[in-house]
Amino acid sequence: MKKTAIVVAVLGMCAWSFGQGNDKPAAQNAPAAQAAGAPQGKRPAAAKTQPEYAAYNAAKALTDPVAEEKAADDFAVKFPDSELRPILYSAAMNLYQQANNADKMMDMAKKILTYDPDSPEALLGVAQVLAERTRETDLDKDQRLAEARKDAERALVTVDTDIPTAGIPQDRLDAYKGYLKSEAYAILGTLSFNAKNWPDAETSLRKSIDALPQQPDPIAIFRLAVALDMQNKIPEALKYADQAVDLTKDRPDSAAGKAARDEKDRLTKLSSGTAPGQTATPAKN
Repeated sequence: MKKTAIVVAVLGMCAWSFGQGNDKPAAQNAPAAQAAGAPQGKRPAAAKTQPEYAAYNAAKALTDPVAEEKAADDFAVKFPDSELRPILYSAAMNLYQQANNADKMMDMAKKILTYDPDSPEALLGVAQVLAERTRETDLDKDQRLAEARKDAERALVTVDTDIPTAGIPQDRLDAYKGYLKSEAYAILGTLSFNAKNWPDAETSLRKSIDALPQQPDPIAIFRLAVALDMQNKIPEALKYADQAVDLTKDRPDSAAGKAARDEKDRLTKLSSGTAPGQTATPAKN
């Protein structure tokens, strides 16, 4: 799952980007952003009435995922034509994600896609769960993995077309897009990693890390180390294993921390010529 700090930052950005003020509907703020010469993209969602905007703000303020989902459902019934419905389901999706409830996270993502089939965040929500939770024994494994790849690849396109840009500082917009692209490439890397397609995994995981270098994902870095290891690129693999160990030093007993340390030990022994033949253990989120 995505790190909580990143999710909170994304949620804050989404709320700000839709031009929601403290005392008036978003629709009244949009022209100001346009007049200021802000870059134009997808038109920001806006409330049509003050009651709609007030109900949206009340629902958006909730922090419990179950309560947020119910509020989003109630809002959708009360305001069936509102442009703000997918934003509330996005908030619920991210809260379920923080709670590590993958099934409900995907449910919310699918609800968003009924309103906005090109939402990069929702596409990635579905793709992430399918990539991480599909098992070899699943009868529909191939279909699930194909959907994950399709959705992640689609998100790489819609991240540049489906995000409102009016009034958003360029550095903040770039950081948000970088985050989404990093997630998309991480999912593609995971799919290739699990299929033991090491060259493709290496390519996608490098792109994931490069898209958000200021907040490296230890799991992506660990998997890159393994992909390099499996291609006998030992010195570079050891460099990334070291980085994964360092990034998990505050939680060494986590799945990612243990896997990173096991991989570093393996590579260190390989470098000294003492490692037995073995296969690195994938880390789980």
